[in-house]
Order: sequence, then C-alpha cells, then structure tokens
Amino acid sequence: MNKNIQSQKKTQSTRRSFIKTAAMTASAAALAASNVNRFGHAAGNDEIKVGLIGCGGRGSAAANDALDADPGVKVVALGDIFADKVQKARQGLKDRKPDRTLVDDDHCFVGFDAYQKVIDSGVDVVLIACTSIFHPKYLKAAIDAGKHVFAEKPHAIDPPGVRLAMETFELAKQKKRCIVSGLVYRYVPAFRETIKRVLDGAIGDILAIEENYLRTPYVLASRQPGDREIEFQFRNWYHFAWLSGDDILQSLIHNLDKALWALREEAPVKAHGLGGRSASFGEIYGDVFDHYSVVYEYADGRKIYGFGRTQENCYTNTSDILIGTKGRCELMQSRIIGETNWQYDGIERSGYKVEHEELFKAVRSGELLVNDYGVKSSMVAILGQMACYSGKQIGWDEAIQSDFTFGPMMGDFNTAPPVLPDNQGNYPTAIPGKTKAL
Repeated sequence: MNKNIQSQKKTQSTRRSFIKTAAMTASAAALAASNVNRFGHAAGNDEIKVGLIGCGGRGSAAANDALDADPGVKVVALGDIFADKVQKARQGLKDRKPDRTLVDDDHCFVGFDAYQKVIDSGVDVVLIACTSIFHPKYLKAAIDAGKHVFAEKPHAIDPPGVRLAMETFELAKQKKRCIVSGLVYRYVPAFRETIKRVLDGAIGDILAIEENYLRTPYVLASRQPGDREIEFQFRNWYHFAWLSGDDILQSLIHNLDKALWALREEAPVKAHGLGGRSASFGEIYGDVFDHYSVVYEYADGRKIYGFGRTQENCYTNTSDILIGTKGRCELMQSRIIGETNWQYDGIERSGYKVEHEELFKAVRSGELLVNDYGVKSSMVAILGQMACYSGKQIGWDEAIQSDFTFGPMMGDFNTAPPVLPDNQGNYPTAIPGKTKAL
C-alpha cells in the first residue's frame, strides 16, 4: 500500500501544475542574498514606511501587527473606499502607537483609486486587507511599483483572478519583492513543528484529511442610513459572493491551506460538493451560502473532506484531522497519535505577529520571501465553491482555465449590483444544478 502511494505521488509530482510552490522559496532566497542593497533596507532600525489598503477590522489589525513587528515601521498612508473607515483606523492606530502613526490628512485616501494613491505615496511596504474582489489587482499594482506586500487571503476569488495572481507572484520573485500571505496558520510555531513531523513521516502516508470550519455568521454589517444598494453591499461585502467569493474563500480556505501544506502543496485533481442556504434569511446575510461540504480527490485515492457552516445556534468547530497509515494528527491541538505519540510543548506565538516579523526581517536582510502557496490554496477554495454552486464534479485543470466569476470583474459605486433583494429583503443565491460555474 505504502509503496503504491509513494509511486503514485512520484508520478503526480510531474503532473502539470499552475504554479511552482514552496513555503519560503528557499532557492530564490539564496539568490537574493547577494542583492540586499536592491531591497533598499540594510539590517538595523532604518525607517520603513507602510501604507494600508483596506481600513476595516482586519486591515487595522494588520497595521498594528506591522507596528509591533519592527521598531522602525511607521504607518504613513491609509486608503479605503469609505472615509469613515479611514478616520477610524487612523485614530485607533494613533491611540496605540502615536509616535509611529504619521498619517497626515493628505495621506488619508478615499475612493476606488485610493489603493493607487497609497502605493504612490512613498511607502516601502503595502498592506492589502480590503474587499477580496480587489486583491489580485491591488497586489499587481503594488509589485509593479516595486513595493513589498502583505496580502490578505484570498489572493483571488475566481480563476481569472488566480491567473493574474500567479503572474504577480512570479513577477515578485523576478523583482525581488517580498509577498507574505495572510494565510496565518503557516506562521504559528506549534503548527510549523507539527507539520514538520507529519512531513517527516510521523503518521505515515496521509490517506485522508477532514477539515471543519463551523461558526456563526462573520462580520455582519448593517445598512447605514442613506446608503445606496451598492454601498450597503460593499459595507457588508463578506456576505456578497461577487465581492468575497462566498464563505469558502473567507473561512475554509485556512483549513484547505493547512491540508495542502501537509500534502506537500499538491493540488487535487477534482472536487464535488454540496451547499446552499437553509437557516440565514434577511438582507444582512446577503447572497452567500450558509453551509457547504466539499470532497477533494487525488489521483491515488486520497481525499480532503471540507465542511463549512455559518449559522446561528449551531455546533461550532474548527479542526484539521490528518489520517495516515501510522496514525493521525490533530493539528489544532498540535498532537500526533498512533505509532508516534507526541504533543507540542514549545513556544506559543500568534501567527499574526510572526508573519509580520518575518516580512520585515526579510525586507531588511534581503531575503526573498514569497508565499506563493497562497495562490494555490486560493484556487483550491475556488474549485470547492464552483463545485458547490454548480452541483457538478469539476476537474482542477478545467477550473483553472475557466473564466467563471461570481459577478462583475470590477466594482465601484457606479456598478449595478449583480443581485438585488426581493420584497422580504432576501437575495437570490446560487442554485446547484442550474448555476453555471465553468
């Protein structure tokens, strides 16, 4: 059994893939070591100017993490499509780090061109944590401008966006610009040590992985007085698929990324899924599914089973259970059970802190840190959502080449919303068996 799996893995490793993956792109880092000066920052406490694109809760938290990560970091520019979010973020950052939050009025940018103004404002590092539809475009603009980037997940919400992100991550390597992905669990020390042991064979060959992300609805933003429909949808963007990619791209993507990590970044060959809405009604829930399950299949029979739910008054659970020929790994508990019994007892650190520490360390040292695994993990999540929406089994290669989108490729306050509420305030959702996803 093990020999067959190993042989099949070796065969699959030559299979055409859409992106070369590596956790830290070690070979590129070695090449970059001789180009420290091209990064613009030598070791020490030189000032590093940071600009934030997307001033909601996640973006503000990322800016705070950046300030904590390096004493030379100064936040000097903020951008968002909503003025109130910019001002709230500026005040919050000033209250916490007044000496290093140096955002003048003329560096508070508002509107759909605010991202470019932040990029062009003289910053060294850009933090992107805005409405997900914009992630690939803004990431490309930042790398084109020669900036280092922290990019929140997902790195795209549809196959065309993935293809653009692929090109951008490769361009970052060529230009020796860092991109750290917001898939935060890769930066948790306990998970790093646990996955290292899994990759070293502690549970044998992985046969199946169960992934659960079951929670209550996330960040519900109410309609504000005077909001037009399009403004409400942008404020409540997590709950509109054309802006967020639906919940798999916001939640289960973290688990799927951990599964790919354990499977040496190998993509599945196909997926099928179930999903819909059964409990969450009213305009606040937008048009996204409130439950879904996906089965990802590999050519050798291995499977990832992914389960997600965003409903009130239900069982909640976030877990990763890796089942191997010699035991199992419960990743969230950093525990291995079977022929090897092991429990992590080392240092506990927040991945949100570590990811920024390693980004700024790389910027200063000249290390090339490009987390391109995040693009593949985004595509795996997209594949799952496409399968759930359509009710079809969809292959990896056909999904990547697809021009499927969740709605308009771009958006602004003049964009006609692709979905509108009915008389009861409910928005139409995708219908498996009828919705096209290829």
